[in-house]
Amino acid sequence: MPGSHEVDWVSLELAAQEAMRHAYAPYSRFPVGAAAFTEDGRLVTGCNVENASYGLTLCAECTLVGALQMSGGGRLTAFYCVDGEGNVLMPCGRCRQLLYEHRAPGMQLMTVSGIKTMDQVLPDAFGPENLEAEEH
Repeated sequence: MPGSHEVDWVSLELAAQEAMRHAYAPYSRFPVGAAAFTEDGRLVTGCNVENASYGLTLCAECTLVGALQMSGGGRLTAFYCVDGEGNVLMPCGRCRQLLYEHRAPGMQLMTVSGIKTMDQVLPDAFGPENLEAEEH
C-alpha cells in the first residue's frame, strides 16, 4: 500500500496516460486521464466522457470517483491527472471538491507545481464534516 512517503508516481502517471487513451472527447478533442491509489493499495482510474450537451460532460476525476465507489469505496491517497500529451493537469474547482470529499488524510496530488497535499490545493474547503449535525 503506497504511503505518503512511498508513492509510486511513475506508476500513477502511466496509469493516468492509459486511462486518457479511453477518453471520449469528440467535441473538445482534449482527452484527459486520471489515476489514484486508495488507502488499501488499489489503483483506480478515470477518463473524461463528453456529451453533445456540453454541461453533461464528465471530467476524468468524476469517472475515477465513480470507479472508486464501484470497486468498494475507500479513500484516495495519491492522485495524478494528464492531458492528451501526457502533461500534468490540475483538477478544476468542481473536481477538486470531488477529490476532497474522497481523500484520505494527507492525500497527495501531482500538480503543475510539483507534489502537494489536497489541503494545499483546496485550502479551507467545505466538506462532509461541515454537514454533520452538532450535538447540543
